[in-house]
Amino acid sequence: MNKNIKKTRIDAHERVEKNGYDRGIIPAETAARMEREKDNYKKIPSEADIANTPTNDQSDTYSIRTTDGYTVDQEGLLNNYPVEPEMYYETRGDAREKLEEDKAERLQELKEVNDNTEGKRGKGTGII
Repeated sequence: MNKNIKKTRIDAHERVEKNGYDRGIIPAETAARMEREKDNYKKIPSEADIANTPTNDQSDTYSIRTTDGYTVDQEGLLNNYPVEPEMYYETRGDAREKLEEDKAERLQELKEVNDNTEGKRGKGTGII
């Protein structure tokens, strides 16, 4: 695994272009949220953003990462899903190893499904 690769966060406003689920109609709640939040609309908070807030004096900065589970939907609603820190695994690195194994297994599965035998695909259902 290459440790020199820098992980960059994709801001939700770049990822989620539309502001609603229906063509041409923006829900009233979404429009109000856009007006109220302005530049912060569909923006996922980072650790740097949270570090400067007045309520951040309760814990050590490096002890807990609260922004890892943030997602934003099309209407701009911010969700914070729980992310299990590595300290709860048997040994550090177990989570990364499992992710790498799952990725390798998935790639192998896709290779098998997309296998062309003599220019023809199998007649199975395949993967969606």
